[in-house]
Amino acid sequence: MMMTAIMHSLPALLAQAQPSLPQGADYMRILPEIVLSLFGMLVMIVDPLLDPKSSHQSLGTISLIGTLTALASTFWMARYPGTAFWSMVRVDGFSIFFHYLVIAIAAVAILSSFEYLAVQRIRAGEYYGLILFGTVGMCLMSSAIELVLIFIALEISSISTYVLAGFRRRDAASSESSLKYFLLGSFATAFFLYGVALMFGATGSTNIDAISLALRAANVPVLAYVATALMFVGLGFKVASAPFHVWTPDVYEGAPAPIVGLMSTGPKAAAFAVLLRVMFEANAPGRFWLIWVSAVLSMTLGNLGALVQDNVKRLLAYSSIAHAGYLLAAFAAQPELGTSAAMFYTAAYAAMNVGAFAVVSHFANAGEKYVALEDYAGLGRRSPVLAATFTFFLMSLIGIPITGGFFAKFYVLNAVLKSNLVGLAIILVLNSALGAYYYLRIIVMMYMREPRGEVPVTRLPAAAAIAVAVSVLATLYLGVVPGRVLDYAADSARHLVSDTTAPISASFSTAAEPDH
Repeated sequence: MMMTAIMHSLPALLAQAQPSLPQGADYMRILPEIVLSLFGMLVMIVDPLLDPKSSHQSLGTISLIGTLTALASTFWMARYPGTAFWSMVRVDGFSIFFHYLVIAIAAVAILSSFEYLAVQRIRAGEYYGLILFGTVGMCLMSSAIELVLIFIALEISSISTYVLAGFRRRDAASSESSLKYFLLGSFATAFFLYGVALMFGATGSTNIDAISLALRAANVPVLAYVATALMFVGLGFKVASAPFHVWTPDVYEGAPAPIVGLMSTGPKAAAFAVLLRVMFEANAPGRFWLIWVSAVLSMTLGNLGALVQDNVKRLLAYSSIAHAGYLLAAFAAQPELGTSAAMFYTAAYAAMNVGAFAVVSHFANAGEKYVALEDYAGLGRRSPVLAATFTFFLMSLIGIPITGGFFAKFYVLNAVLKSNLVGLAIILVLNSALGAYYYLRIIVMMYMREPRGEVPVTRLPAAAAIAVAVSVLATLYLGVVPGRVLDYAADSARHLVSDTTAPISASFSTAAEPDH
């Protein structure tokens, strides 16, 4: 809640004119990335000096301090709005929103990993280091306005998650998960890079502002349409939207549960930030039908796939595909309405999904033996608090009132209807009703089935309990008083969309660039 209050005050900070900026202002505009990188290196340096059996808590604490310091540095970064490094990076309300979001996701993932690493006997140094380095890429994706830099940031994030997906080395499914994710991810990234090259050929630039001006100044060349389609393929893979979703169930099933919570929220949030910039700020041509078709396919195939799953991780994987479809529906709406709705939905989905996987990672136990749906039978009697918490997250995923998921779907539906996309709105509502079935299946299993005695249930340790509590409070806050976050998202969206019709130099009243 404190973070939300801070975010609400940021538009005022961004509106203040900066009379003169210090020579190091460029570095202030990437301060969170610098902080995360330094702490990532510190973890890797300290790791060999500690006993591997007892290093989980120490290295986890260092990593958590790193994320909290990065959150604080994001507030400091907000005092330096504008572009940096030859207009490759932009600090505005939009990028600050996603910085807070992905760093907070990383912090919760680290908290939920304290116990998990000890139980699964996973070495902590590389694990926490890769989370921090991956978060650097996610943050940079949200603020980069240069397509080549976006590609580099995308690779920083992707390589970290490729390795993290295979960290349960004793399990063949985890190795398969990592290899499949790497091969398909590399293939999809090549599409994105080829799209960047074609966009440069069509417009003569890889800067998003320059691309926007070039596409508005003359007839749009066919090459630009092809470039948009190829970039959408690459980013569609990262957000697990159909028909680029085939990797998701297998990768989510084999990867460590806290990493699945991170993968399903952090990289997706960063990729959606890039999509928003490319589709709306760069005025990418032909975007409507690409997004419309992908949204419908994602919602429908995701929900239909989840209906027949008996593994909770695979069920939530198909659920994430469906939610990618709900989010893409906002992209099909009018830019200003759709952008703010998509930003709010990303935050709400991150809060409830990372919390749900924190519960799953604790319940799975050593070797992740207990991830089948029937393992949750009778959990409401054996561990009422754990079951109630999981139920709350599932209710939010359904979209029940007083949860963040309700307002997330409401704002997306509102944006779609105000854009006169009635057909898409009907498909969204029908899919939401279909999705409720498989979430309720889990709740019925927890409260209306006899428990299986052989499934052990232990109390949540302190770190995991904090992670779950933070997720519950964030989901509840977004469901009860969503106004502040939505107002901030709407203000950021207004600036983002208005920049598409303004000269490059007019964006966010940028002060004079420091000398390089």
